[in-house]
Amino acid sequence: MADNSSAVPAGSSPWQLARTELRHRTSVRVSLVLVALFAVMAAAAPLLSRLGGWSPEEFDKSAVDPYLGGLPIGPLGGVSAQHWLGVEPVTGRDLFARVVHGAQVSLLIAFAATAIVVIAGTAAGIAAGYFGGRTDTVLSRLMDLTMSFPSLIFMIAMMSVARDVNRVVLMTAVIGVFGWPGIARVVRGQALTLRHREYVDAARVGGSGSWQILSREILPGVAGPVIAYTTLIIPGMIATEAALSYLGVGVRPPTPSWGQMIAESVAFYDTDPLYFVIPSLCLFLTVLAFTLLGDALRDVLDPRGSRK
Repeated sequence: MADNSSAVPAGSSPWQLARTELRHRTSVRVSLVLVALFAVMAAAAPLLSRLGGWSPEEFDKSAVDPYLGGLPIGPLGGVSAQHWLGVEPVTGRDLFARVVHGAQVSLLIAFAATAIVVIAGTAAGIAAGYFGGRTDTVLSRLMDLTMSFPSLIFMIAMMSVARDVNRVVLMTAVIGVFGWPGIARVVRGQALTLRHREYVDAARVGGSGSWQILSREILPGVAGPVIAYTTLIIPGMIATEAALSYLGVGVRPPTPSWGQMIAESVAFYDTDPLYFVIPSLCLFLTVLAFTLLGDALRDVLDPRGSRK
């Protein structure tokens, strides 16, 4: 087998070495293609639904048979030139439009919640690891307190009692609140080792303030693990949103969501299996792609963490 390191110029930075290593991994290339596909699908959901000719809330009663309990007319759940992936039973709503708009909702909540988790967790972890003492004690106890909550039960309770609120914003906030301690612990451990490095001591002796040291010395040192663990957090966020929507406490109809579609398709899995397969396959491929990408990034950017 050819040595991939020969393609790396001498004196390359760690980020250049990481990019070169990732390019030679088939799983990374496949994952990036899938991630890009679903991201484009989510971003272009309104355009794609217009190309399909149907909005996600539009009913097509002519596509379902009222004498057979509202089952789609035609093979494979009503797949036709008018409905590319078929239609929902009973309502006749276009499944292609529902799936692409469901991707938009699911990925929006996942990315926004991940952003909250990463920003809050990184800030808390750096502060706890660098300053130590009372700051570390308070933040560490807050991490322990947050992680001790039965988060899924609390999320279900919060989403159930909240009525006249934006469900997407509420889900993003609730998921983000319970997710930050995990990455905060990782960053804290990295910051504890970095604060005693020679270049940090040199910056401190040179008159740099705490903010300058944190932003210029500590933050770049934890960037690799943070990036790696961010891609591992995203699939968990997608699955959490799908689980809440599946349980009926997520986004409300007619707003489409993959978890909501899977929940509604359970009653028709034996008579219209494609209705269950399509959103389930989208959810599976998205979570798998981010998981494989996150594993590869963790191996390259945080090799010590991957061996733990």
